[in-house]
Amino acid sequence: MGKQATEMLKGTLEGIVLAILARQPAYGYEITTWLRDEGFADIAEGTIYALLIRIEQKGLVDVEKVASEKGPPRKVYSLSAAGTDYLDEFWGTWSFLQERIDKLRTEQLPEGGK
Repeated sequence: MGKQATEMLKGTLEGIVLAILARQPAYGYEITTWLRDEGFADIAEGTIYALLIRIEQKGLVDVEKVASEKGPPRKVYSLSAAGTDYLDEFWGTWSFLQERIDKLRTEQLPEGGK
């Protein structure tokens, strides 16, 4: 990913992770693996864990410790009611921005640039 894509991703990663958790509960490594499988190859595992801590502190996720066959229990994250509200707002904002960006890409400015 280039620098521009990385910067754009920083602003949307929280919403992307919440969207993943809206589909099903997951632990940090699962989220990172899914993102990498979907083409976000440059995402560091530490980035996801830091983000999970932030969204947990904001109350956007519920956390359950689940026993692991290998090592300590895993923290499994699921979307909380507040996370669902936040994700709904994220999608509304995303749609708003997408519509305006698409309009900028397809429409020409009138003569004189106004």
